[in-house]
Amino acid sequence: MKQFKTESKKLLDLMINSIYTNKEIFLRELISNASDAEDKLYLKSLTDSDVKLDQDSLSIRITPDKDARTLTISDNGIGMTAKELERNLGTIAHSGSEEFKAANAEHQGDDVDIIGQFGVGFYSAFMVAKEVKVTTRACGEDVAHTWTSDGLEGYAIEDGQRDHCGTDIVLTLKDDVEGEGGEQGERYSRFLEEWTLKDLVRTYSNYVRHPIQMMVTKSRQKPKPEDAGDDYKPEYEDYTELETINSMTPIWKKSKADVTPEEYNEFYKSTFHDWEDPARTITFHAEGTLEYDALLFVPGKAPFDLYSKDYEKGLALYSSNVLIMEKCADLLPDYYNFVRGIVDSPDVSLNISRETLQQNRQLHAIANRIEKKVTSELEAMRDQDREAYEKFFESFGRGLKFGIYSSYGMKASELADLLLFWSARENKMVTLAEYAKAMPAGQKAVYYAAGDSRDRLAKMPVVKAALDHGFDVLLCTADVDEFTFQAMRQYTAKNLPKVYEDDAAREAVEKAVADGAEPELEDRTLDLKNVASGDVDFASEDEKKEAEEATKENEDLFKGMKDALGDKVTKVAVSARLTDAPAAITSEGPVSLEMERVMAAGPDADQAPKAQRVLELNAKHPVFAKLQAAEKDGDADKVKLYAGLLYDQALLVVGILPDDPVAFAQQVCELM
Repeated sequence: MKQFKTESKKLLDLMINSIYTNKEIFLRELISNASDAEDKLYLKSLTDSDVKLDQDSLSIRITPDKDARTLTISDNGIGMTAKELERNLGTIAHSGSEEFKAANAEHQGDDVDIIGQFGVGFYSAFMVAKEVKVTTRACGEDVAHTWTSDGLEGYAIEDGQRDHCGTDIVLTLKDDVEGEGGEQGERYSRFLEEWTLKDLVRTYSNYVRHPIQMMVTKSRQKPKPEDAGDDYKPEYEDYTELETINSMTPIWKKSKADVTPEEYNEFYKSTFHDWEDPARTITFHAEGTLEYDALLFVPGKAPFDLYSKDYEKGLALYSSNVLIMEKCADLLPDYYNFVRGIVDSPDVSLNISRETLQQNRQLHAIANRIEKKVTSELEAMRDQDREAYEKFFESFGRGLKFGIYSSYGMKASELADLLLFWSARENKMVTLAEYAKAMPAGQKAVYYAAGDSRDRLAKMPVVKAALDHGFDVLLCTADVDEFTFQAMRQYTAKNLPKVYEDDAAREAVEKAVADGAEPELEDRTLDLKNVASGDVDFASEDEKKEAEEATKENEDLFKGMKDALGDKVTKVAVSARLTDAPAAITSEGPVSLEMERVMAAGPDADQAPKAQRVLELNAKHPVFAKLQAAEKDGDADKVKLYAGLLYDQALLVVGILPDDPVAFAQQVCELM
C-alpha cells in the first residue's frame, strides 16, 4: 500500500466532504475525464503516424451491475502508463489534463477540447464509492496497470488486464444508509438504476462531444403466433440494447443560419419548461482573449414566481459542453433576471470543485457583454416590433424600473430608454424619448402622475390642469414608478430641437431652416416632476401673479382653514394651475402622496414617513366664493366644515381614503 503524496487523509476528507456539495456530480467528473482521454488520443493521432484512429470509434461506456453493486465508466482513450497513474492519481489535486492543456494550447479548439482537472474531479468518486479500481492501458504499451484505493490512507498499483488502450473506472458503491431521528438517509444504490444514470448524463454531460453509451432495457411486441385465434392479445418482452444517451452537439455551438426559429423555440420550451415560445432569441459567439458561446431567451410571459423571494435568476454555465452551474447568478444583473439561457466557455476559471466559480475578471467580462447584448436586443424589439415590446414590458417592465431604483439611479442611462409609460394626451404607451420629442418648445420637465389607477389619475385636477396648459402627463400605476423617478431625478433627451432664449437668434434660425438649412439639435436635461408636487410651475406668469395676490388677500381665511385642519396639512394656498376643480392636494418635500401610500402598505407602515400635504384652492371656482362669504360672516364652524369637506374630497380624488370616512359622510349630510 502506497501513501498519497499530499497530506492524504485531511485533504481527501476535505475534498470528499466539503468541496463537493452534490454527490451526483461524481458521474459528470468521471465522464469529463474520459472525454479528455479520448481527445488526447485523437490529438496524438494527428501528430503520430503510428497511431491509427477512427474518430467515430471513440466512445464512453457506462455499465451498472446491481448484483455486484458496481458502476463502471470506460473509455477507449489514450490511457495512462504506470508513471502517469502514479503521478495523476497518487498526488491529490494534480491534474494531468491541466498539464496537457498547457503543453498543447495551440491545438485547443481543433476538434480537441480538454476539460481538465483530472486529479481533482476523480476523487469525487469517493463520495459514493467505498472502493475505486482504475484499470488503464496507455496507447503504445502492451501492458495494463490497476490502481486501487478505498480513499482513506493510500492506494496500490499492480499489473492489470485490458485488451486495448483506454481506462476502466470501477466504483464499488457504499451501502445504503437508513435515515434516523427525522434525518434523510442516503440511497447509493440509485446510482445503479438505469433511469437515474440517463437523467444524470442528460443533465450534466448531454453535450460532451463523444457518445456516452449504456445498455438500456426496452420493450417490444412478440411476433403473433401463426395458430393464434381471434381473441389473441399482444404479448410483450423486454430486451436490452446499446443506446447513446447524450445528444453530443449543443445547439448553441451551431451557426445561427443552421438552426431554424422553430428549433430554437423547441429547445427553449423543453429546456426551461415553458409552454410559450420565447419573445426573443439571442445568440452570439465571442472570440479573442475570452472565448464563449451564448444562447439567451427573453420569455414570452413572466413566470408566476418572478417577483417572489424564492425566484432564482441565472444562466446555465457550461465549460467545454459540461454543465458547471445550472444557474449562475453572476452572469445576469437583477433587472435582467427574467433572461434564460446558456453560456459555454472553455476559458472560465474554476476552482477545484467545478461547482463554485471564483470571482474572476473572465466571468465579469462575460456578464458585461451579456448585459449590453440584452439591452441592444430589447432596444431593437422596442423599435422594430412595438406590439411585442409592449407585451414584454407588461410582464417585465417592473424589474427594469426597480433596476434604476435599486442602483440609486446609477443604471438610469442604460435602462431609462427601455421604459414605457401611458401618455395622458396620446392615450398610448410612450418612451421618455418619445415624450420629450413631442414637448412644446419651452417645456423644461417631464411631468408625471403616480397612483393605483390610470382612470383615476386622468381625472385628477392637477393632471387636467397640466393638459389644459399644453403639457402631456405620464400616468404611472406601478408601485415602483414614483421611487424610480425619484432615483433618476433627471432625464437627458437626445437630439431635441435647440431652444433659443434670444428671440433674434431664434428667428434667424427659423428663417435658415425655411430656406433649407438643417435645424440645430441639442441634448437637453429635463427634470422629472410629479404634477402633484408643490413646486410644479407650468402655470403662466400672469396666473402665478394672480394666485399670489389672492393668497395675500385671503390670509385670514387660509389661517382659519389651516387651524381647522391642524397638522393634516402644512399650509393652505391659492393654486395657480387649477382650472375647473375647486381644490387639490399636493405635497412638498421629498415624500410624495404616492410614496406615502405605497410605504403605508408595507411592513413598517407605522414608521413610514408622511408627505407634507398642501391644500390648494381654485380662487376662480364658485366654492371659493362660498368660503370667502363664510369667513366674512365670521362663521368659523362653516369654514371648518368646508375645509374638512374640501380636504377629504381632494384626498378621494387622488385615491386616498379620508382619515374618518364616517365623519366625512356626516359632513356631507349636514351640508345637504
